[in-house]
Amino acid sequence: MIKRIELDNKEIILIGTAHVSKESAELVEKTIKDENPDSVCVELCHARYKTMKNKKNWQNTDIIKVIKDKQAFLLLSNLLMSSFQRSLAKKFDIKPGQEMITAIETAEKTKSKICLADREIRVTLSRAWSNMTLFQKIKLVFQLALSTGSMDDITEQDIEKLKQEDMLSSVLSEIGKSQPVLKTILIDERDQFLSQKIKTAPGKKIVAVIGAGHVPGILKYLKKDIDIESLSQIPEKKKTTVIIKWCIPAAIIALFISGFYLKGGDAGVSMIGWWIAANGILAGIGAMAAFAHPLTILSSVIAAPLTSLNPMIAAGWVSGMVEVFSRKPKVKDFESLPEDILSVKGFWKNKVSRVLLVVVFTNIGSSVGTIVAVPLMIKYL
Repeated sequence: MIKRIELDNKEIILIGTAHVSKESAELVEKTIKDENPDSVCVELCHARYKTMKNKKNWQNTDIIKVIKDKQAFLLLSNLLMSSFQRSLAKKFDIKPGQEMITAIETAEKTKSKICLADREIRVTLSRAWSNMTLFQKIKLVFQLALSTGSMDDITEQDIEKLKQEDMLSSVLSEIGKSQPVLKTILIDERDQFLSQKIKTAPGKKIVAVIGAGHVPGILKYLKKDIDIESLSQIPEKKKTTVIIKWCIPAAIIALFISGFYLKGGDAGVSMIGWWIAANGILAGIGAMAAFAHPLTILSSVIAAPLTSLNPMIAAGWVSGMVEVFSRKPKVKDFESLPEDILSVKGFWKNKVSRVLLVVVFTNIGSSVGTIVAVPLMIKYL
């Protein structure tokens, strides 16, 4: 898909690609050579560009820092999305993002200036994450996890169809229905960011290599002035969210006190017992589902009833740390991570991705435990 636009004495040539298509990579190379543009814009940010250039980037991941910074859910989703793309790329014998690599290599040959036009991936994912509820996060992770097992039915013809506008509109419509927050931040905001970077790239002739899904949006925003500074901000947590996080444990503690005060010691003890059992058992089941170390499972059972009453600490962070020290990931785990994430079995086998699964599943179990425990406690009042 190629679109030509005249804008402010500039000629902009948009190449809409499928990120795992051989034909897309070939089209990119031919177009840049034929057009010999002043600038070539690619749908990459600096972090993703560095990852492409440095294949050993995963070895520099500090898994303990990921847990401490509350980024486990974020990193796991990123790995799942990478898994989907890498699985397609492996099936069709092409490198992930080959068209971007080809664009950069061809631009270097034609002496064109290379412009990294996409928003930083950390900003994009953080903005999406901060606007999603826990249920939406869980739903996204499971949707992505299920997608890793659906490669067999996809043909190269299906990939090429993704470059057709009518099909893309349908795909984006479905994304908007199931996860409207994702569509706004992962697609609409990036359309705006990309359009501004493309039209302000140096020179009179610009070739932009972008995923076909962004073409309609970029065409929509090219004639508008976009404030990319505001789109680059990671939003602070809302005051209402912080208040709610503290109100929930306060309400639960109030339930304990009410039980002892209104119904006596037996009722109060029973309420505490249900709280410990529901939180501990379900958090433990979550850790077990991730095939955690026995000490990790034990730590999740002990930690969950306490951490659920403290918004500053999550059960998954405790179990994740215990898992790291019980089965410390080695260099070979980081080296094999790109290959291991191509399968569901690999996610559970690799010590790095398994730590992330432990954090996420323990937190899910603890959250469900809180929901289950509250009505069981209320019945004693």
